[in-house]
Amino acid sequence: MTDDGRQPVERSPLGRHWWLAGLAIAAAVVIVLAPLASPDPDGLERVAEDKGFLEQAQDALFSIIPDYTIPGLEGSLSTILAGLIGIALVFGLMVLLGRVVARRRQS
Repeated sequence: MTDDGRQPVERSPLGRHWWLAGLAIAAAVVIVLAPLASPDPDGLERVAEDKGFLEQAQDALFSIIPDYTIPGLEGSLSTILAGLIGIALVFGLMVLLGRVVARRRQS
């Protein structure tokens, strides 16, 4: 038993590094499926195009990865790298959020 009376939690074989498996799976999905992504407009852009108001659209204030590609690179490699960068950004944000939540629970 721990000091606060709870039973210790048994760790899986992955232990504290279970997140590595998640990152590896996400990266594999991006590497395999990104080359199959359609170059056609997404749903909202397609509707705006079909209904004739696409030209009224305004550009975003900023774009981290415009059109899911890396400027200066062409083809599937650009889409794959954009996906991997997206995974890294989301992972980093979730780590920061997890730390903030953990600190608030401790205090």
